[in-house]
Amino acid sequence: MKDATLGGYLGEHERPPAFEGPDGDSYTVEIIVEPAGPGDETGPWCAYLFFLKWRGSEPVAHRETEYLAEAETEEAARAELEKLTLHEVKEILDKLVCG
Repeated sequence: MKDATLGGYLGEHERPPAFEGPDGDSYTVEIIVEPAGPGDETGPWCAYLFFLKWRGSEPVAHRETEYLAEAETEEAARAELEKLTLHEVKEILDKLVCG
């Protein structure tokens, strides 16, 4: 299935996937990539997941992971997280919400 991974879903549907958290609230997820060092655009690059918590149509909070990937280029760091299955992303969300 094309949309079984985070990258596949983002490419196929052109929007972030949504999940129900263990707290009953809705979350969407994005991949954030940034330089490992402040202001250093030459790399390495680090990527993490950013979960936006929704109540109705309003964002009310967010959760984010620690860095989950590091690579020499922004594209390579993003590609590492795009490989995650949606099941793996949901497991990460559940751990973040439950502490």
